[in-house]
Amino acid sequence: MRETLPDAPSETRLGTPGAAGLAGVAFAVLLAAAIVLVRSALPSGGGGASVAVAPGREGALRAAVELVPFAGIAFLWFMGALREHTGAAEDRFFATVFLGSGLVFVASLFAATAAAGTVLSAGEPESFGRHFAYTLMTTYAMRMAAVFVFATSAIGRRMGVMPRGLTAAGYAAGLVLLFVGSAVPWTELVFPAWALAVSVYILRAARRRRRTAA
Repeated sequence: MRETLPDAPSETRLGTPGAAGLAGVAFAVLLAAAIVLVRSALPSGGGGASVAVAPGREGALRAAVELVPFAGIAFLWFMGALREHTGAAEDRFFATVFLGSGLVFVASLFAATAAAGTVLSAGEPESFGRHFAYTLMTTYAMRMAAVFVFATSAIGRRMGVMPRGLTAAGYAAGLVLLFVGSAVPWTELVFPAWALAVSVYILRAARRRRRTAA
């Protein structure tokens, strides 16, 4: 009797969870809220030696410290949604810069938050830790965010998966974060605003694809 061999397993591919499309929106809202809380507690910035936390605003800083870890988690999902949107034929060079800058941004964000939380627990808002947390956030994390925006915009332009207006806005946002963000308060909000715009576009594009498939 002829032996029948089992069929070879067909290649399968995990679908992106629907929640990933909303991760960018969650990240933008959480990071923007944390930035607003920090800036309201440090109205003149946190880099100067004579600048202290505004009276009665320590609670705002503590709330920001609690929000940032969730923003970082949402950002990782946002990165996954961006990679899914670009497809499998991504450029290796820009993909490496994209992943590297995104991960360094999250690491810098978490390190700045940990330093700020330590300072708050110690009750020393004028100590070295406050300067370290502020510099790590406004100088290093935001500049890594600028590189991430540049890489994402370059991938979107080269592969044609983003409209020209959105990629142009991304380049402008990256320049602001790279050269202006560490000197001008509130410019950090440019990054969550860009992430929100990209997330809304990805959600709308995914909805159009579902309608076309149906």
